[in-house]
Amino acid sequence: MIQKMYSEALSKEIANIDEKHSRRFIALDPKGYFIIKLDQDTKEIIVEHYKNDIDKLGRAIDPDTGKPIKCEKGEKRCPNKVYKGQTAKELGIKLSEVEKETILISRLDHALYLGRELQKAEYCLIHGIAYVQD
Repeated sequence: MIQKMYSEALSKEIANIDEKHSRRFIALDPKGYFIIKLDQDTKEIIVEHYKNDIDKLGRAIDPDTGKPIKCEKGEKRCPNKVYKGQTAKELGIKLSEVEKETILISRLDHALYLGRELQKAEYCLIHGIAYVQD
């Protein structure tokens, strides 16, 4: 009983810490961003890379149009590159080691974020649950 109460309290504390850190300013990676998806049929994690430039205000700019990239779902963009794999480690290696001359991550905080998200995606893949990228 005490262990369960401690576990629930710790879970809430961790959720509060994560929520606080999710509200901070995040500098975008000038090499682009990644969308992570699951394909439960093929049992794969899919990582799509999209190019962008960053303007003076820190906004992501479409390199083709020069206009800010909107977050609405109606706008379709084509990925620059697509990676597929079954584990976070496999995809992490593909993203950071396999094609060293074309590594698409230039910020350490971006790399750490991708590692966390890939671990979460792998967990969801294994347990057959929906994955939502943070």
